[in-house]
Amino acid sequence: MFNLIPKRKKEDLPTPFDKRLDSLFDGGFGGNWFDAPARFFEDIAFPKVDVGESKKEITVNAEIPGVDSKDIDVSIDGRLLTIRGEKKQEKEEKDSNYHRVERSYGSFRRTVSLPADVDEDKVEAKYKKGVLKIKLKKAKGSESKKIEVTTS
Repeated sequence: MFNLIPKRKKEDLPTPFDKRLDSLFDGGFGGNWFDAPARFFEDIAFPKVDVGESKKEITVNAEIPGVDSKDIDVSIDGRLLTIRGEKKQEKEEKDSNYHRVERSYGSFRRTVSLPADVDEDKVEAKYKKGVLKIKLKKAKGSESKKIEVTTS
């Protein structure tokens, strides 16, 4: 009976690209299509970021190894934080043959949507050991207010 089921070849198995493409259509034609490009490229987005929020501030930590701090530019426009820069290739060595090159070089840009309005004059960015830590103070009007629910 098992002879009726064809054996899968290695080339028939889904690749990571196939899985990302399938994930675009998992929700059918509903859902938020504006987030589709971000979901599609989330595995390859650079730099990787963590966004946290407290009552008074938002923190963004970005992994940017191998980049000099002078090659990183941080800007904010409303609720959009943009991190851009360039990872420069190291000087080529003469008389060396590379068997594998996996590290990437070149310019990068990542824009992150912030969960609240921030005071653009009170932004602090520090870069240490390959991690960029950005602290953004929330704007006065952006604090959430708890609303009491009553019964009638």
